Amino acid sequence: MVKINIYAIGTIKEKFILEAIKEYSKRISRFAKLNIVELNEVKLQSKSEKDVKELEGSYFLSKIKDSEYVIALDLNKNELTSEEFASKIDDLINMGKGEISFVIGGTLGLGDNIKKRANYSITFSKMTFPHQLIRLFLVEQIYRAFKIINHESYHH
Repeated sequence: MVKINIYAIGTIKEKFILEAIKEYSKRISRFAKLNIVELNEVKLQSKSEKDVKELEGSYFLSKIKDSEYVIALDLNKNELTSEEFASKIDDLINMGKGEISFVIGGTLGLGDNIKKRANYSITFSKMTFPHQLIRLFLVEQIYRAFKIINHESYHH
């Protein structure tokens, strides 16, 4: 069974988002082992935005193993349909990638260090969303992808 990791900066405090993520995580468990890792957000204070993003990137890099296939969620990258996203995941599984990891940056986005480590980058929209919602969107799309891969119907 493939392992899906979601590395994300910050914690989710909104109960309704946590409940939805929990529900999709349970649904995904039929298809993959899901692991969500929350990393500490760096406060701006006396640091530049670039320094904050690089420091948060180093947090990601300290957790990600060399064997993981990393997909960064990056605002100005590949925008995929749900079917294309499912195809990407299916291709990775068929290529023997046993661990697929997604990286969600904090408020300021991702540092260059983690962008360079990523094997692939996607965006869900050209619009800006809170990273808490992106995490929810991601688990829903992962679930949808497995339903598509397994030729199972999934109603919105």
